Amino acid sequence: MSIRLSKLYGMDIFSDGGRYMGKVYDIIVDVEKGEVVRLTLESIHAASREEAQRIIKEKTVLYKNVRSLEDVIVVSKAVGAQVQYSYAPSSTSTREDESTSNLSFLK
Repeated sequence: MSIRLSKLYGMDIFSDGGRYMGKVYDIIVDVEKGEVVRLTLESIHAASREEAQRIIKEKTVLYKNVRSLEDVIVVSKAVGAQVQYSYAPSSTSTREDESTSNLSFLK
């Protein structure tokens, strides 16, 4: 699927179960691969490094979980995987380690 990044800003995000999650505030892109990695539900522009890390852990959606991009964004989880979008920190340290492993741009 291909879409202009500018169209994503402000779009509503819903779970595949119909739960409203929020709006897209920021988009995290892997510039080496040319891929969107995450959509944030809170702005990270003026955040400190620690605050940005908290937002990335707690208030982001992995783009690979996006199932539909029309008038709204619909996200779901991979089969057998823990939901990647949440408003609370992950319950396992493995997920937490995974989510912060690519945050070198915050250092």
